[in-house]
Amino acid sequence: MKVTAELNNLRISPRKVKLVADLIKGMDALEAVSQLDVAIKKTSGYMQKLLLSAIANAENNFGLSKSNLYVLDAVVGAGPTMKRWMPKAYGRAGEILKRTSKVKIVLEERIEGKDRKSKDQMEKEKAERMKKAADNLKKEEKRKEEEKKEDTKEGKTEKVTDTKAKSADTTKKGAIEGKGWKNKIFHRKSM
Repeated sequence: MKVTAELNNLRISPRKVKLVADLIKGMDALEAVSQLDVAIKKTSGYMQKLLLSAIANAENNFGLSKSNLYVLDAVVGAGPTMKRWMPKAYGRAGEILKRTSKVKIVLEERIEGKDRKSKDQMEKEKAERMKKAADNLKKEEKRKEEEKKEDTKEGKTEKVTDTKAKSADTTKKGAIEGKGWKNKIFHRKSM
């Protein structure tokens, strides 16, 4: 069974991404993860994250064992190219192409059906995970309520003073003004 994961608009040129993609083709999935961990390329972190996503897809959606998976193919294609211009001599303009990549990783089982989980097993595991998460949420709510009761008993109710309120308002106002790409580009200093 083939399992895929895709990454679109990676802001690295396809030529550089292809070097790392060719490195992991045909490897076992877990071996490829460790190989990408030690690879000294900018792309290796993105590829490792994508590979882990593909492994998670295989385990959670199809019930496959990660020890039985291998990288069947890693396809790298060109994404949209951003075009920018750089001023040159004599009033000319030089074109700059900022390339992006599309990456697709395909995993497959080495031995068909080995250690595969049935749909019933997957549903039971999912129900257990959901129950565990709900229990943890209830425990967290109880803990917060107990802390709140203890604080009120000890008289630690916090009163917001005018200076605290003013400082909070100014930090929010400054944060709002500082956001946005326009403010970074068109920042003007006062005279």
